[in-house]
Amino acid sequence: MTAGNNEVDDLTLARGDFLIERHIATAMPAAHWHDHVELNLLLEGEMTYLFNGRREEVEAGRLVLFWAAIPHQTIAVTGNAALIVIYLPLADFLALPIDREARRFTMQGGFLSDPAATGHDGFVAARWVEEWNEGEPQRRSLLREEIALRVRRFILDCVETGRLSGGEAGTAAVAAAVRHVEALTDLVNSHYGEPVLMPDLAARAGIHPSTANKAFRDVLGLSVNEYLTRYRVARAMQKLVDTEDPILTIAYDCGFGSSSRFYELFKARTGQTPLAFRRALSRKG
Repeated sequence: MTAGNNEVDDLTLARGDFLIERHIATAMPAAHWHDHVELNLLLEGEMTYLFNGRREEVEAGRLVLFWAAIPHQTIAVTGNAALIVIYLPLADFLALPIDREARRFTMQGGFLSDPAATGHDGFVAARWVEEWNEGEPQRRSLLREEIALRVRRFILDCVETGRLSGGEAGTAAVAAAVRHVEALTDLVNSHYGEPVLMPDLAARAGIHPSTANKAFRDVLGLSVNEYLTRYRVARAMQKLVDTEDPILTIAYDCGFGSSSRFYELFKARTGQTPLAFRRALSRKG
């Protein structure tokens, strides 16, 4: 979906799943967007994005990172431009212990490019694609950890070299909205297992509930409650894969008030019941 000629399922993107894929980049007929942070690595050739109203050049061998909820479109690509794309769920990105200014920069429309192009990333990313396609759950779990570390190093390099520029600095109101979102997402990430409601989160952050929801909609395009639900489902999926805990225990540990509510929301977001989801992954193992 990022730059044409790939096989990413629209439903996969709509659900905010983690994904790695490789394709030959082509120009896109129109801009699109989805709820991920993208990490792109062009292996050869050149590519130009129209991103947030600006032209952004992508060089071979140089990682780039951006929030894909902002409309983006590939408008120029050289021939045989092999591209590896990592779709990092927003919840995973927000949970990373990275520089706060870098997180704000990304949310406000910054387009981050690695300070140095190296051949090492190409070799490593090719292995990521190969191992991801093999579908072995333990390897996929390790890949997510590896990529999280690579993103943290990438962000640190950008911060240390002063590359946090070119993003939409915005008005004071925009900056305030991003700060509100940051405070609220930090609270969700820390307290998602508790029976908290949106007004509780807003109160803990010292923000009026209506201000909290407006900030979330302006910055992330969804309500605080929707983000809380998505985060809880994401953590439940992780526990279903990584543990043998009873499903009822996972439901309560992830903040769902009842098993029926958990089953209802989980199936609506993933297309499977928690038990079917766990069994499907067990068969792949």
